[in-house]
Amino acid sequence: MSEQQSSPSRRARRGPLICLILVMLASLRIVATYPVFSQTYDEVAHIATGMEWLDQGTYAYEPLHPPLARVAVALGPFLDGRNSQGKPDMWQEGPAILGQGPTYYRTLTLARLGILPFFWVACLVVYCWGSRYYDEQVACLAVFIFSMLPPILAHSGLATTDMALTAMVGAAFLTAAIWCEQPNLPRTLGLGLTTALAVLSKFSALAFLPAAGLAAGAGYLWTEKPSMSALAVQIQVRARWLLLSVITALLLIWAGYRFSVGTLNLPGGHFFIPFPELFLGLQQLAEHERLGALNYLFGRLSTDGWWYYYFIDLGVKTPLSVLILASIGVAACVRTPQSYTRWLALAFSSGILVLCIFNHINLGIRHILPVYIGLSLLAAAGTAALINLGRRKRAAYWIAGGLLLELTTSSALSHPDYLAYFNPLAGAHPERIVIDSDLDWGQDMKRLALRLRELDVKQVAFTSCKATSPAALGLPPLTPTDFLHPSPGWNAIDLTALEFMAATTRIRYPQLQLWPELIPPTERIGKSILLFHFPDTLPPLPAALPVAHLYCP
Repeated sequence: MSEQQSSPSRRARRGPLICLILVMLASLRIVATYPVFSQTYDEVAHIATGMEWLDQGTYAYEPLHPPLARVAVALGPFLDGRNSQGKPDMWQEGPAILGQGPTYYRTLTLARLGILPFFWVACLVVYCWGSRYYDEQVACLAVFIFSMLPPILAHSGLATTDMALTAMVGAAFLTAAIWCEQPNLPRTLGLGLTTALAVLSKFSALAFLPAAGLAAGAGYLWTEKPSMSALAVQIQVRARWLLLSVITALLLIWAGYRFSVGTLNLPGGHFFIPFPELFLGLQQLAEHERLGALNYLFGRLSTDGWWYYYFIDLGVKTPLSVLILASIGVAACVRTPQSYTRWLALAFSSGILVLCIFNHINLGIRHILPVYIGLSLLAAAGTAALINLGRRKRAAYWIAGGLLLELTTSSALSHPDYLAYFNPLAGAHPERIVIDSDLDWGQDMKRLALRLRELDVKQVAFTSCKATSPAALGLPPLTPTDFLHPSPGWNAIDLTALEFMAATTRIRYPQLQLWPELIPPTERIGKSILLFHFPDTLPPLPAALPVAHLYCP
């Protein structure tokens, strides 16, 4: 066998090893963030509800999210001896489970470790997708890009549901694509399993998978142009296999809810059904979508959201090099006739994005995190296209290398603040574009506590929009923040609270600026908290006005 013939075989053998090294390096980066950050807003709720499932055998605190990721984050603390504390709601139960002092940090670390396997699964999905529908080079490049993305690293390091959704929606879509090629019993059972795990991760899967599937179907019809008779035969052959897959998924979902049965109240009456928590959660989700959330974009508030919100968010939260490479990857798909399988990555991400145009809940990139699976594959295909072009035009090699270097550099420099990463398009004040889980989710409270102890601060004016455990973190006594007149001494302001207060105030007083917008901070704590110190004699400030109620979503 010649060297040219054996080269692809050697690359195929090296590919999994290269990807394993990339995943392990990314895992070390993720784990390194655990001791840096305090809990974010949602983590205590997920720990509390997961612990209820494990310790009490019930799921009553909040059915708005399914149990898979929540059980995963509670499993480590549960095996370590933590248990339910019997508090009336999850917002009190979560901090009680975390405890204080060394117990707090140990329990939070164990909870976050429960999400790390989902990151591994997502990387496996990216690799398998790339190697099956592209080649080994694209598969390795896709894993490299995916494991370098700051939003992926950020949410892989938190005890929340978003990374679980990303992994399982990606796995379900990929297994569905493979199943469509030639359904058989193992593939059918695999499709049922991954679909169930996706639904048990987060209810967004019930919308994301059909949207991505419709986009993939449209791509298939456009590229393959099958006749109606041939299409009818394919559907008929797959129908019975699909029924078995649906039955498998339903049984596994029921198992995820501990085979619970109960009564669900509907307009037509009372119905005795399996897993009533799922239907109750869907009811709550529908009501939440109908009412909307208090969304923030470009300094404005809205309960209806904006159709373009997630396009803006993706544009400022994704490294520029990935956006450029993905655009090249899309262009390569469009310009070169390919099998519809090359369009699957584009269909997956675009289907989810188009669906989110109609979403009234705009609360951060985490809500569309699965998009990054398709985006990484497209960026890898774009990189491969540049490398192939480099054989004729050497400048393409330099462009590909420069873009990958930019990704590596920006990702490394963002450590450990992956959650608050923004690309240069966001400018010096990204809080004027988006906030909350894209910038300030309460993660810097530990840093604040450490800095205040260094300064020997005995009291601080601070009001946060985030669930905090002042005693667990060792914060000094807190007094409410006055956003029109700072208190003498130390004042701490988190950016989410500031931007919500400023946007709320401008509704009634358009010309008014709050004092934290006018006075430079003494220092910045992490990426999300401003710290000020004032003497007893305060500087001139805006005229006093009635302080609007600080609303935190």
